[in-house]
Amino acid sequence: MDDNTIQVSRIYRVDGESKLKAFADVSLAGVIVKGFSVVNGSKGLFVSMPRHQGKDGKWYNTVYPATKELKEQLSAAVLTAYKE
Repeated sequence: MDDNTIQVSRIYRVDGESKLKAFADVSLAGVIVKGFSVVNGSKGLFVSMPRHQGKDGKWYNTVYPATKELKEQLSAAVLTAYKE
C-alpha cells in the first residue's frame, strides 16, 4: 500500500489540558475508518487505533493494521494532519 491511498478525511482538535489532543477519520483505499486518536503520552504524541469499550469496562482496538509499515504510515498521516 502506498502513501497515496491514505488520507486524513477529517481531524477534530480537542481543547483543554487532556492528554487526548484530537480525533481523526482516515480514508484508506476508499474506505473511511473513524476514530483514530492523537494522544500526548509520556514519550510525546502518538496515534491510537480506533477502539470501543467492552461490557467488562476494558477498551479494545477495533482496527488492526496488517503490517508494522501500514501502522507507521497511518500514524504518520494522522500526525502530519494534526500538526498542520
